[in-house]
Amino acid sequence: MSKIEELKAEIERLPSEQSAELFRWMSEREWENWDRQIEADSKGGKLDFLVREALEEKAKGTLKEL
Repeated sequence: MSKIEELKAEIERLPSEQSAELFRWMSEREWENWDRQIEADSKGGKLDFLVREALEEKAKGTLKEL
């Protein structure tokens, strides 16, 4: 049995409150990873095209306000 399979089996045995707590922790961890990736991509220039697109839309007068 792989480590993942062992973990899955353990998680399935958790009481609902503990599995909910684990889910919240994993979700928060995933959001933190996402935030770090977005920040790294931004610093690395990978998102510059979004700024260019927005500026182009603004210049054309087609930029939509949020």
